[in-house]
This record gives sequence, structure tokens and C-alpha cells, in this order.
Amino acid sequence: MSIRLRLTLWYSGLLAAVLLLFGSVIYALVHYYAYEDVESEILTQTKSISQRISAVLVRNPDFTEELNLILPEKANQLADLQIYVQLYNYTSDRAVASDNLRDYRFSVPDFSKAGTSEGWARMTVDNSPFLVYQFPLVLQSTDQVIGMLQVGTITASEDRLMDRLLLILIYVSIITLILAMSVGLFLARKSMRPLVHIIDAADGIQSGNDLSIRIEYNGPNDEIGKLITTVNNMLARTEGFFKELEDAYAAQRRFVSDASHELRTPLTTIRGNTDFLKKLWDPDPEDRKPLTDEMKEQMTLEAIEDIADEGRRMSRLVNDMLSLARADTGQTIDLNPTPLSILVKDVARRAQHLPRTAEWKYSDLEVLNGAYVLGNKDYLQQMLFIFIENAFKYTPEGVVTLDAVVYNGQVGLRISDTGIGMDKNEVPYIFDRFYRADESRGITKGTGLGLSIAKWIIEEHNGSVEVVTKLGEGTTFIVWLPLELAPPLE
Repeated sequence: MSIRLRLTLWYSGLLAAVLLLFGSVIYALVHYYAYEDVESEILTQTKSISQRISAVLVRNPDFTEELNLILPEKANQLADLQIYVQLYNYTSDRAVASDNLRDYRFSVPDFSKAGTSEGWARMTVDNSPFLVYQFPLVLQSTDQVIGMLQVGTITASEDRLMDRLLLILIYVSIITLILAMSVGLFLARKSMRPLVHIIDAADGIQSGNDLSIRIEYNGPNDEIGKLITTVNNMLARTEGFFKELEDAYAAQRRFVSDASHELRTPLTTIRGNTDFLKKLWDPDPEDRKPLTDEMKEQMTLEAIEDIADEGRRMSRLVNDMLSLARADTGQTIDLNPTPLSILVKDVARRAQHLPRTAEWKYSDLEVLNGAYVLGNKDYLQQMLFIFIENAFKYTPEGVVTLDAVVYNGQVGLRISDTGIGMDKNEVPYIFDRFYRADESRGITKGTGLGLSIAKWIIEEHNGSVEVVTKLGEGTTFIVWLPLELAPPLE
């Protein structure tokens, strides 16, 4: 059974109980006021007649003979009031009645039940409904019931009123219940429609459909509205998680593919050189011209140098991959207040000894005096060396410059070169792993991971990086780091 049907049945059942209670109260009140005057008049006449009969019983126990003397005095009054009287004598088994009863008689209780029969009784005489009050007559000398006084009136109009009222209450209740159930079912279906959309969305998630679908809702911000908002937010987050997972999986596949490519080149070189050395020093050469020992030693040294270069390249690649693996696992960098002046000047001094063909300059580093950042000295130096080595790599001729600026609570470390530059369309991709702006893997030495590592270090320091470049004119990287207050002197 659906929730909307259960809600409709609950509301309808509650309404039925209310209608039953309301109808019962209305029926009871109308019944009371409809019969109140009739019952009051019957009781008045019963009391009056019973008092007269009690006086007769003292003189003549056969009181039925005296009824003819009692009733004529009240005949006109009883006829006007439509009051009917019958007096029955259990001793003589005789009954006398008022003239308006004509030949009809009220049914009389058995003698064995006469003593307990006082009260109201409903009877039908000549197809007419009567409300009769029965009053047992007791002989005081023997305390024995000897007769029954019955006073009643026709209640046809009152009974018709109550019957019609009962039908009206029943019909109104049935119609009200049908309307209430119909409206309730409609409203319940309308109220539950958003839940149906939620179920459809959940089924879509289970079947792996498009997670970009959202549940439309223009209703009030009630419980259902809040539920739909929560579900939409959950769908958005789930879609984001799936997209991140897909991107991460694609990046992982690309990373493995690029790493395999980068490792294959040095491994091929190393293997080729080892095969060459093996053939070079083969004591029983077949298809080889005789070489002097000096030539063999020279070739051996060149092969060993190539192997060493490729080994160093593989070492750098593995170290870079290890750094990125740490970044991927969410490893954070320990940050402490770090003075920039000493750090940057040390990097500038050491950078002049790096392999390069370009001219190396650094200036305007005095602005860093007293400047602190919340950072890690080793990682900041690694980041600067990555940008400087990258500038040397792509500046075969020209100048590479390092300087610094302080602006709006931030310090900018600027590395500029007058090298080959790059197309502006390539700027969004230069921090991707294994990406190279020259689109060739063998022309420029390097692992293709340096800028990715530098970007991770900058982000861990809550910084940012700007890139200004023009093809054929050079590139400028500006690393912005938030300034930190100098630590107090101990």
C-alpha cells in the first residue's frame, strides 16, 4: 500500500470518526427537543390521572368502573392534546380506554413484569406509532399491583423528523467522506509527486544514468522542499565526485602512459649502450673492424657517460614522480614563518652554477629584507630552482632574471627569460604533468613534471602564479605568496 493511500485512509478514518461523533450529537439534541414537550405533557397527564385513580382505589378496587367517571372530565382536554389513555385491571382482566382510542388497545405487560414496567414504551396501533408511559397501579393495603395506567400520544411527525434527519446525516456523511477521500487522494498524490521524482532520480543513479539531472520543485520550503534541496545537493556532490574520479582515473592512465614513455627512452639508451659495450669487448668479434685499445677505451667512456646521464635522468624522474605521488595522497607541507631574503639570495647565488648558456641576473632583492612567509624553506627553494632551470632550458641565448616585488600584502618572486617563449593557448596546460610547450619529448631535456611540482608547492603555501609569455620573446613567471608577520624575538 502506497504512502499516499495510507495517508488518505488515515485522514478519511479520522474524518469519519468526527462525522460520527458530530452526527450523534446532532441526532441526540434534535431527538431531545423533538420529544421533550410530548413527554412532558404525557407525564403531566399521567400524574393527574394516577392521583384520581389512587383515590378511587381506596373505595373500590375494581377501579375500571370509575374510569368512565374520570375520563369524561378530561375528554375534551385529552382530545385537544391528542393524549390517549388506557386503564387495565389485572384482577378482572378488563381494560377501558379514552374515546379517541376507539376500538384499539395498547398492549399490556404481563402481570409478572407489571411491577417493573414503569417507564416509556413504544407501540404501534393501527399502523400509527405511539409513545406510551406505563404506570403500575398498586393497592396500598396489600402492596400488590392490580392494574396498569397507560398514557400515550401519536409520534408520527416526530418519528418522520428523526428518520429524515438520520438519512440526511448518513447521506451527508457519505458524500463528505467520498469528497474528502477524493480530494485527499489528489492532494496526497500532488504532495508525494516530488518524492516520486526523488525515487526516479535514485533509480537513475542506481542504473548509472546521467547524474546531471536535478529534481524540479517550485513548492514551499517545507520538509519535502528541504528534502529535495538536500537530494539535489547530494546529486551535485555525487556528480562532482564521479567527475573527479573519472578525471583522476584519466589522469592516472595518462600519467602511467607518460611515465612509461619517459622511462622507456633512458632504459632503451642504457640497454643499447650495454649491448654496445658487450660487443665492443667481445674477445671473438665476427663482423667488426679491428680497433685499437685507445679507440675502445674512448668508446667505452662515451657509453658509460651516456649510461650515467640516463641514470641521473631516471633518478630525477623518479624523485619528481615521488613528489607528485605525495601530493596526490594529500600529504601536506609543514609551514613555519620563513625569512625570504636569505632564502632567495641563497637560491640566486647557487643558480649561477647550474648548467646554462644564458646570462644569469638577479636584482631588487633588497625589498625582501624583513619579509616573512608561512612556508617551508626546502620546498620554496625547490620551487624556485624549478622555474630557474626551466628558464635556462628554454633560453639557449639571452638573459634569465630573478627579482622581487611587494604589493598589497603579498610578495611576488619574478623569474623572467628572453627565450623561445610559448603560445598563449598553451599556458593553461603547462602545469599538467609531462606537458611540454615545444610538443617534442626529445628536443628539450627534462621530465615534464617540474612545473606540476612547482604548482603543488605554491598551492600548499596558499599562493598563486602568473604567467606572461609571447612566442619568440620569452616568458615571465610571478609567484605570489602571502606575507606573514615576523615571529617575536626570543
